[in-house]
Amino acid sequence: MRSEIISIIPQEPVVFAGTVRENLDPNHDGIDDEILWKALEEVNLKSRFDKTGDDGLNFYVGEDGSELSHGERQLLVICRALVRSCKVLLIDEATSSVDGKTDAMIQKVIRERFKDTTVLTIAHRLDTIMDSDRIIVMEEGKIVEFDTPNILLENENGIFFEMVKKNDKSKINTTL
Repeated sequence: MRSEIISIIPQEPVVFAGTVRENLDPNHDGIDDEILWKALEEVNLKSRFDKTGDDGLNFYVGEDGSELSHGERQLLVICRALVRSCKVLLIDEATSSVDGKTDAMIQKVIRERFKDTTVLTIAHRLDTIMDSDRIIVMEEGKIVEFDTPNILLENENGIFFEMVKKNDKSKINTTL
């Protein structure tokens, strides 16, 4: 498994015209099929390609991943990050266009598989960041708050507290 410094999971998934294997190993580093299948299994995509015949890793995903749903394309991008074993993971609204079930699964994979990775998450959905180590709240391009979620929620005059309060009051009590 090749170790990269940074991997990015953007809001709009970047999928290449080519096979699943080429999408997971775009630099042709020779990542073992076992590792590729394990990553696909972790994001519930293994069965999607397992049943395509021959070798599902050779399934052709088409221009911009046209053979896949938006959620499947995003999961493929997450698989790419999984097999690259990065030190820093940048997530830019990665779950904004997926259903709740896929979002929950993605969040679980990120929490479990990238727990020893520095994860920088750009998010508008507060659920995405509530268990983060630290949160930066920005306004007009400037950092206005920075601390743990619990500390930020203790400040009833803070922007983060107000955002959580507007979004879901129950989070204020369960997070503290």
